[in-house]
Amino acid sequence: MFKFITEKPLWVNILAGLGLILVLILLFFGSLEWITGYGKYEKVPSVAGQHILAAQKILEDRGFEVTIQDSVYIDTVAKQAVIRQSPEADAMVKQGRTIYLTVNRVIPPQVEMPNLAGFSIKSAEMYLQSLGLKLGYVTYKPDIARNAVLEQLLNDEIVKPGTKIPIGSVISFVLGSGIGTGETDVPDLIGKTLDEARSFLSTISVNIGSIIAVGPIKDSAAAFVIRQSPELFSGALGPAGEKLLNKIRQGQIMDLYISETPPVIDTVRTPIIQ
Repeated sequence: MFKFITEKPLWVNILAGLGLILVLILLFFGSLEWITGYGKYEKVPSVAGQHILAAQKILEDRGFEVTIQDSVYIDTVAKQAVIRQSPEADAMVKQGRTIYLTVNRVIPPQVEMPNLAGFSIKSAEMYLQSLGLKLGYVTYKPDIARNAVLEQLLNDEIVKPGTKIPIGSVISFVLGSGIGTGETDVPDLIGKTLDEARSFLSTISVNIGSIIAVGPIKDSAAAFVIRQSPELFSGALGPAGEKLLNKIRQGQIMDLYISETPPVIDTVRTPIIQ
């Protein structure tokens, strides 16, 4: 069978083999452009926002392969719509290139509702955003914890911490108004130092508002309260003509006027309790 090869001189067989190898090399390089699709490029169409089935058809009609690479959830985008594509739209790529798509999920993932009671409204809102939740409406009720979260609501119902809720849910808050429900008599701070007044007001959960200096003051903490607002008496008179005390709620504020000179205390300041 191989007599025609063995009968020929060795150098002839070597030359024939080299010639065959050369022909194969030329054929390989000559067909390389056809094999790799060299020089054949296609512009990637934009499919962002399209339903996945429509996007797949558009890309496959252009000769591209399609692979769903990832899925996310965005509540403002249609379900199963394309969010991102890689390569991006208008990129020039070879025909047959695989286009990777990120698709919007049909069912939103769930997160655990955190316990935001006691948080300030700004901190609570930032926490919600970090979990993919949204801030709804805000209402207030009397409580000395001003602008602190008292209750967290989902669909107008209290939602307990640890409850599984969908990402994108709207959470509403009930906040403290900063004013308590209970009333107390306005304290008499005239003649007290600012430090003494501050300590006393903290025991009844009343806040200091403005501190107005009357004259030069070196040490405000040791300065004397010479006037306060609201004042001790309401201006109204009782049945027997007696002065009546003003009332103040927890969380309200008192403005204080201070001076380095102690005030002259009116000895007739005994109020009648309402």
